[in-house]
Amino acid sequence: MGISHRSQRRLNVFTSILFTTTAMSAAIHAPSSSEVGYHQVFARSTSEECLPYRDASLPVDDRVEDLIQRMTIDEKAGQLFHEILAQGPNGTLSNTTAKVVSGKLMTHFNLLGGIVNVRTTAQWYNRLQQLALDTRLGIPITLSSDPRHAFSNKAGSAIAANSFSQWPETLGLAALRDADLVEQFGNIARQEYLAVGIRSALHPQIDVATEPRWARISGTMGEDADLTAELAVGYIKGFTGEEGFGTQSVTTVSKHFPGSGPVEHGEDSHFTYGKNATYRGKNFEHHLIPFKAAIAAGTRQIMPYYSRPMGTKYEEVAAGFNKGLITDLLRGELGFDGIVVSDWGLITDAIIAGQDMPARAWGAENLTELQRAEKILNAGTDQFGGEQRPDLILELVKKGIVSEERIDVSVRRLLREKFLLGLFDNPFVDVDAAEKNVGKAEWVRLGFETQKKAYTLLTNNDDVLPLKADENAKFYIEGLNKTYLEERNLQVVETPAEADFALLRLQAPYVPRPGGFEANYHAGSLEYNATEKARQAAIYAAVPTIVDIYLDRPAIIPEIADAATALIANFGASSQAFLDVVFGVDGSRPLGKLPFDLPRSLAAVEANKEDVPFDTENPVFRYGDGLSYADDC
Repeated sequence: MGISHRSQRRLNVFTSILFTTTAMSAAIHAPSSSEVGYHQVFARSTSEECLPYRDASLPVDDRVEDLIQRMTIDEKAGQLFHEILAQGPNGTLSNTTAKVVSGKLMTHFNLLGGIVNVRTTAQWYNRLQQLALDTRLGIPITLSSDPRHAFSNKAGSAIAANSFSQWPETLGLAALRDADLVEQFGNIARQEYLAVGIRSALHPQIDVATEPRWARISGTMGEDADLTAELAVGYIKGFTGEEGFGTQSVTTVSKHFPGSGPVEHGEDSHFTYGKNATYRGKNFEHHLIPFKAAIAAGTRQIMPYYSRPMGTKYEEVAAGFNKGLITDLLRGELGFDGIVVSDWGLITDAIIAGQDMPARAWGAENLTELQRAEKILNAGTDQFGGEQRPDLILELVKKGIVSEERIDVSVRRLLREKFLLGLFDNPFVDVDAAEKNVGKAEWVRLGFETQKKAYTLLTNNDDVLPLKADENAKFYIEGLNKTYLEERNLQVVETPAEADFALLRLQAPYVPRPGGFEANYHAGSLEYNATEKARQAAIYAAVPTIVDIYLDRPAIIPEIADAATALIANFGASSQAFLDVVFGVDGSRPLGKLPFDLPRSLAAVEANKEDVPFDTENPVFRYGDGLSYADDC
């Protein structure tokens, strides 16, 4: 008997580690110093190179068809799942990773957690690809990520930048109204993703933020559908790259179809109390505007949300289960022929961050897990996010409930994407290059300058900003470390009574929610409670106060607008960026315009129709408001 395909692949991988069975086990549990600083390249035996799907000279569609014909139903089923995956200690692969890759034959994963050590992450990624290469067909991994270039660090939606260049949230990009800047950001983010092996962006989030209480607004581009559409095009272009979609691209997943801004009472549909999207203003079509633009711009994938569309012609079931939304509207009317990946956890109950989380099968709660999987596939969804249940696919096919031909339709789309990204031809990354490219000084500088420009000036009594304080001026501060002021030779005091100025960095109001996962979602009232209002009022009465408020969603703050000496808003900015803007360092100045209205009262918000933009009565500040420093005039 000749050597097996699996053993032959191991012998032909040109690497500084010989992946025998023993060495492979060691690589899963411990990093190898001989692997460091090394760009892995692989070659295959003549017999393997003869296989059409391995032949880079053939058309992609031919390679896809050849591979599908060679796949077992087990291998096909594994492609339909997109699960979260974490790095092991020091870049190792955990036993869980080995089980889902080698055992369940899954090849799509969402990287959990921040990237602190670029080199370690790149080495981990190469080990992950080697593990996939050692399966029977060697189908490479597609690694995805939630946004990780800003400040938010919320399980299930965003990860702080850490080693990457740090920019404002997308609301900050929207505040600058500059599609070219958004494309530049996307181009930089693409290169940093590529460096560590991330080939799929689980973004942009292009929901229109028409319900101001919604906890997911921080990831949107604001309340205006046309601006969101314009910026989405730039975003997708940046992640695609100038040469069009190919080996230097990161695939984009535009979400959450058909637009999840109109959540009932502002409650998010991750949770049982937020199941519904409601259209009291009959404004369903308005929320499709950004998706039409994203499809025209070439977004590769689209993610439906959990919400049930209430009061429309569509079935009142979560979008991932909804054939009317996916097959009839998205594919039929809008002409989208790319990948549809469901949001996370439509089938299986789970514990997330220590919190019991039922499957987000809204409208399909009474279905069994098998029936849910069937309904999702019949809706036209290609991939199950946040699940690892190939067993359900195998049972559906075995029982003749779903045909293997239907499975092939989705597998074909998913494999084609891998081929176009070049993953079959070289899935590895250059570890040395990763260290050089991630967090490049020029990109970090651009991100920092954009943080400052996105600041939005709302009030500036007596043109107090930029602040020209006497060298002996004393500052009372909240929300930033005094070290930042002391580095600028500024004196910090303990009480407002001692100060010449107060600098307050505030978080927009919200009502804390319990639970390890739920606590990440800033929801509920948009105004501070009476105790906090009184505390702040005492400061404003005691000393001229500059307030900087982080708007991860709109805030009801008329009392601050009236009493603070100056009010500025940020959408993700460091303390250094804040101080540069306050003091006008090197010409730093706020250039942003509000990406949404700031309401006057909770009663006005409650009267708002969730699906209609700009309908909150008499807002304190309106979309597009933003002052300039006096010397700009």
